[in-house]
Amino acid sequence: MARWTLILALGLAACGPGSDLVPVPEGFPDLRIPEDNPLTVEKVELGRFLFYDTRMSNNETQSCGSCHFQELAFTDGRTLAEGSTGQGHPRNANGLSNVGYNSTLTWANPLVTELEAQALVPLFGDNPIELGANDAVLERFQNDPLYIDLFDEAFPERSEPIDWDGVTDAIASFERTMITGNSRFDKFTYQGERDALNEAELRGMLLYFSEDLECQHCHGGFNFSEATTHADQPFDAAFFNNTGLYNLDGEGAYPANNTGIYELTLDPQDMGRFRAPSLRNIAVTAPYMHDGSVETLEEVIRNYERGGRLIEDGPNAGDGALSPLKSGFVAGFTLEDDERDDLVAFLQTLTDETFLTDERFSDPFEAQ
Repeated sequence: MARWTLILALGLAACGPGSDLVPVPEGFPDLRIPEDNPLTVEKVELGRFLFYDTRMSNNETQSCGSCHFQELAFTDGRTLAEGSTGQGHPRNANGLSNVGYNSTLTWANPLVTELEAQALVPLFGDNPIELGANDAVLERFQNDPLYIDLFDEAFPERSEPIDWDGVTDAIASFERTMITGNSRFDKFTYQGERDALNEAELRGMLLYFSEDLECQHCHGGFNFSEATTHADQPFDAAFFNNTGLYNLDGEGAYPANNTGIYELTLDPQDMGRFRAPSLRNIAVTAPYMHDGSVETLEEVIRNYERGGRLIEDGPNAGDGALSPLKSGFVAGFTLEDDERDDLVAFLQTLTDETFLTDERFSDPFEAQ
């Protein structure tokens, strides 16, 4: 009971029920759905087809699903993402676990706050090119009987339903249904299964939520991220931090192609500040950090343990622990080996196996 009281005190308990279309798990608040893009079964199904259709890319080689694999919690397992033209991305592919609850939707752009707008980034972005979509791509769907029917069913009120607004509305609707909340942690915390976690995992949970480690200050709440939004929240939390991952010049500099929100603001204090992602399903989403430069959960923990990463040689050499720009929450701490093992064990309880195999999120073309 003491452990349960701890969780409640940390603000992880509950809000309201979900809809039939998006069943919100116990302990979760309702999604915030845009008034101009209400969820419908037909729109979600259309979005699912578009998400997995390789014809969404100019050269018909990649879809959204090419960088977001369900079994990896919709990441891709690569260090850095790669576009349809083979052009490398400077960042690691974001996962889509509970993406509808994210208040910001890229690693380092506080202005992209709606999934409809985010869908435009891989479609039309050229820095780097990801899908490289154009009007010829849209014509493929305008001339396909399958999509003519799917768009008509999804947007019966529109006289010309097959346009880019329809594409992005449908993909965003599908992504909002990607709810994950049935991990062993959820079973223990919200579903009353007191034997869902073993002793090592319980010890790791107490470490995680302790003020000594301060993990929950950036990765807290029901979604294990402070960068969240939901229907009952009066304001969105746009949360970006410098975690001491780099310190190239002794003054906190990050590699030139990956400087965080500094790229937009040009404010020196924003150097190296990136969004704090959700830790749900974290055990299956390696490698870690915005640039995929950390391979294991143990290595992640050790970097935070020393208060920043040390890179001893090479072009990125520097001691992140000495960065004047790192977050005050990255102050460092001390763990014994068995405590570090317990913390990793707890993080592994955040994996929702049903989410990784749920047919609602699977490739519809493979089922045909």
